[in-house]
Amino acid sequence: MTIDFGLGLPVGPPKDNYNKWLSDLETTLPLLHDDFRSLWIFDGFSTNENPFYEAWTVMSFLAAHFPAYDIGSLVLAYGFRNPALLALMASTLQTLSQGRFIMGIGAGHVGDNYLTFGYENPSAGIRVEQLEDTLNIFKKFWTESGAVSYEGKHYKITDAWCEPKPDPMIPIMVGGSGKKTMRLAAKYADMWNAFPPSVEAFNESLNILKQHCDDLGRDLSTLRLSSLSQLVIAKTQADAEKEASEIGLEVGVHNVLMGTPDKIAGEIANFVEVGVDYFMFYVHGLHDPEVIGLITEELMPKVKNLKTSNG
Repeated sequence: MTIDFGLGLPVGPPKDNYNKWLSDLETTLPLLHDDFRSLWIFDGFSTNENPFYEAWTVMSFLAAHFPAYDIGSLVLAYGFRNPALLALMASTLQTLSQGRFIMGIGAGHVGDNYLTFGYENPSAGIRVEQLEDTLNIFKKFWTESGAVSYEGKHYKITDAWCEPKPDPMIPIMVGGSGKKTMRLAAKYADMWNAFPPSVEAFNESLNILKQHCDDLGRDLSTLRLSSLSQLVIAKTQADAEKEASEIGLEVGVHNVLMGTPDKIAGEIANFVEVGVDYFMFYVHGLHDPEVIGLITEELMPKVKNLKTSNG
């Protein structure tokens, strides 16, 4: 399988320049669309005075404003939106974007957000149960004709309608490395996403995912494996390490690829060897012409034609 790449976008503009978020994207994204397939937005709310855009509004805008890209969420916290309404929102966006939406969803770990915005913040075990209800509602809403009913442990819908049905079907990406969340990925998802500090950590989680697939009778090769990383790229290793230190990133602790194009290409190849075929990057200095050049002229030619063992 050929490798795909996506860009994680800033969650909001600088406090003193609300126009910069969009103007930077309008300048940068046309330079990157030959190498990157998709744009991704984090779902959450600000915990301080810094601007923080609401994810679904941003995805709807991006789908219309940048038609060369697929659009996805890294990842939606299921509990911020009623699951039946969310399924209808997704079907609408999939229809209007002509099939460019990827439903990234997780069990919700941003506890401060739940409390500050007045949501209940249940235990991790309850959140996983609620996520499974949500995934069941997605499947029923998007595939069953007529009025749809469902009663799970936590959510219930009665004679609800979702029209038009999404066409093509919306890919579901479940994000997270908790054992129960990974089981939901193995059971319901088209793609699994993790944000490991190293390829070794990713492989440890992958072994758990493989066991879930075996238990459920699923072929692991039918589940796309994706990795989310922060990317710090520079002409020299010393420059990359200096920048990473200034922004508080540490290799082996944070999910960061850091170094020269050659070094990062080697690390990407290591992830490909264990089966990753979709990479999402939050690129530090994304709008810097030097960073763009390092990515498009040096890094991507080394990695965009890599293939997993399945391809």
